[in-house]
Amino acid sequence: MKETYAKGWLKDALGIFNLELGRLLRDGGVMIIFVVAGFLYPILYNFVYRNGVLENTPVAVVDNADCSDSRRMIREIDASRELATAYRCTDMEEAKDLMQKRKVNGIIYFPADFGEKVARQETAVFSIYADMSSFLYYKNVLMGSEFVMLHEINNIKVQRLRLDGLTDQQAGATVGAVLYEDNNPWNRAFSYSIFLISAILMLIIQQVMFYGMSMSVGTMREENRSFASLPDTLKGRGVGRVVLGRGAVYWLIFMTIGIYVGVIVPAMFGFPQRGSFWEIIILLAIFVTVCVFFCMTWSTLVTRRESAFILFLFMSPVCIFLTGCSWPTTAFPAFWKWFSYLFPSTFGCQAFINLNTAGADLEIVAPQLRALCLQGIVYFLLACGAVYVENFVIKRKDRIEEVRKGVEERIERRIGAGEIQI
Repeated sequence: MKETYAKGWLKDALGIFNLELGRLLRDGGVMIIFVVAGFLYPILYNFVYRNGVLENTPVAVVDNADCSDSRRMIREIDASRELATAYRCTDMEEAKDLMQKRKVNGIIYFPADFGEKVARQETAVFSIYADMSSFLYYKNVLMGSEFVMLHEINNIKVQRLRLDGLTDQQAGATVGAVLYEDNNPWNRAFSYSIFLISAILMLIIQQVMFYGMSMSVGTMREENRSFASLPDTLKGRGVGRVVLGRGAVYWLIFMTIGIYVGVIVPAMFGFPQRGSFWEIIILLAIFVTVCVFFCMTWSTLVTRRESAFILFLFMSPVCIFLTGCSWPTTAFPAFWKWFSYLFPSTFGCQAFINLNTAGADLEIVAPQLRALCLQGIVYFLLACGAVYVENFVIKRKDRIEEVRKGVEERIERRIGAGEIQI
């Protein structure tokens, strides 16, 4: 009995697999999304951010203070790797004009009271403005200015301690009581592409899958068909075989895309690949599985084909932010921290960065893997629930339609027999 049920279950699941695969192959829009977005997006992102490190970004300086402190900071800014003081301007209007003409990518402004406030031991402020047409410009202007500012703060502290009667040695020991060395072995040059692209590569898997699956569901609903209905030729009616049969199609497609994205693309562009190949494959297998159930669950809410495009554009920046690659997760408000747990990309991107970029192993990324497995269980149950509800609604509509047609036929027969007169 068990063998017969198992064979029937596998037969039904295989039939659903074939139906879903045939439906995808006939849907040119979905296949274009899978091929173009899945295989070309990683290449496009890497070409856009191929210059992960910019040097000597030109900036304009407006020095209204014209004091020894501001001039020293300007020299140090010009000597930094990130920035080059290309222009000295007399006012902000001249600097704005240079930025509008794209001759500079940033402005550094020293107010007239800068030197006086430093001399009076008050908080002195200088302002920076960055060209946001590229995040690399912003990064260079911010980092270059901050490094100089931190160095200048230490100099000011030493000067004030000297005025209090300490020797140079005592002042230096007081300011730098604990010596430290800033060492970032996985991204020494602070390359924007290394820390960003690693997260984007995994996010592409989730977003492209959701986009394609939602387009397919939206198309079926526009054509008055359902992703949850089974042909009469299939014997089984269990929701598990529907979910797993459909999911196997997407799993095979996106495991191929995942290996390309997670292994081949980083090698093509020379990104750090410090993780074991088989550990990356294990992570991809778990991550793609969770993404399948995640996309099945949420795509059931899509009613129109074009709705997926709006969701894709809206949620992609949110998801990349929630991974923590651009802002530490420890600084997230409670709402956003809990909200981030809805997305497999939150844990998948973190695990991939740790494995592939930082050279961790599966033991270190075990918390992210456990979170992904828990997500997979929850979303599998939700996907099964969505199929069950969809089938219930379909059957209810069919029964209502049958009752309506039966009533209409009885009324027509009674009218024909003359029992009812109009």
